[in-house]
Amino acid sequence: MTLHPSSTPVVPPVARSGTRHSLPSRDRPAEAGAKGRTPLSPSWFAAVMGTGIVADAAAALPRGCPGLRDAATVIWAGAALLLVGLVIGYARQRKLRVHVADPVVSQFFGAPPMALLTVGAGTLLFGRRVIGTHAAVNVDWVLWFTGTALGLATAVTIPYLMITRHRFEPDAAFGGWLLPVVPPMVSAATGALLVPHAAAGQPRLALLLSCYAMLGLGMLAVLLVLAMVYSRLVHHETPMGGVVPTVWIGVGALDQAVTALGALSTAAPSALPGPGARGAEVAALLGGVGVWGFALLWLALATALTVREVRRGLPFAPTWWSFIFPLGACVTATSALAALTGAQPFIWGSVGLYGLLVVAWAVVGWHSLRHAARRKGQA
Repeated sequence: MTLHPSSTPVVPPVARSGTRHSLPSRDRPAEAGAKGRTPLSPSWFAAVMGTGIVADAAAALPRGCPGLRDAATVIWAGAALLLVGLVIGYARQRKLRVHVADPVVSQFFGAPPMALLTVGAGTLLFGRRVIGTHAAVNVDWVLWFTGTALGLATAVTIPYLMITRHRFEPDAAFGGWLLPVVPPMVSAATGALLVPHAAAGQPRLALLLSCYAMLGLGMLAVLLVLAMVYSRLVHHETPMGGVVPTVWIGVGALDQAVTALGALSTAAPSALPGPGARGAEVAALLGGVGVWGFALLWLALATALTVREVRRGLPFAPTWWSFIFPLGACVTATSALAALTGAQPFIWGSVGLYGLLVVAWAVVGWHSLRHAARRKGQA
């Protein structure tokens, strides 16, 4: 699938880099009327994230069905091909400096690292049936290290630019501000899958502890940003248009923490002595259920805001992919709690959420294809 987006995310305007005053604060209208082919934005890597997690979440489900793993393997392969296409397309246009300087578009640089990590995890889960176990593990190591390095760089660089170069109105905060700080949490969750494949002893322990450190880094940063987003929602005008789907990113960030806690508790016994492994399981259970409850609150809020905007007419934008990865994180988080507790509400809740995820992915994917075809016709 080749995408030619009007790819600047639809979010509240802010001051451009190097200025001291912000623009009037209104939600930016969609660029449906733009002519010609516009630059490919990093926001489109969310399509890889969303497609990849549809596959990865299937592997985490406590209940399956015939053919599900085969279908997930095909979806993972599609995500991998889309990742390659987007990487080539983005590199060829040479817009990195322009996008980094943009206070809005730069937030979406969190998407490419998470796309690499999601496809890497899928390679380990499904790729061994296609390319063999040894090759699948090696590919995942490469994608994990690359995605983790890029994610850590994004988590530092984008906030630094926000502090030193970009200027924002008081109501400029939106869900996209979470994207630069979430990748370390995804590294923690996907890195847990690689812990058993690391050399026993200090290398395996170092990997496990690094994943916990990245989980803490991302989780605390996410809570800081969520407070700013909530303040914007309460104290300023209700978000409109394409900014509304980005509220869902908060759901994905919180549920990604639950997923990481569950995955790390599973990996801990191979690297930590008995008390440490038992502590990891307790943290995953008690901490996971607590954060999952907060995620449900944010999910209810995001759903209500979305329904309100759909009634007004929600135009398609690349930010629609903000629905998919958070829903996938809901599935993996609920599945992790199902594995830890055996509780039926978690078991069947994860299955029901996965059904919603597949439907939402199909709808957003179809609109993306129509959007790409329309932009290609205009070019």
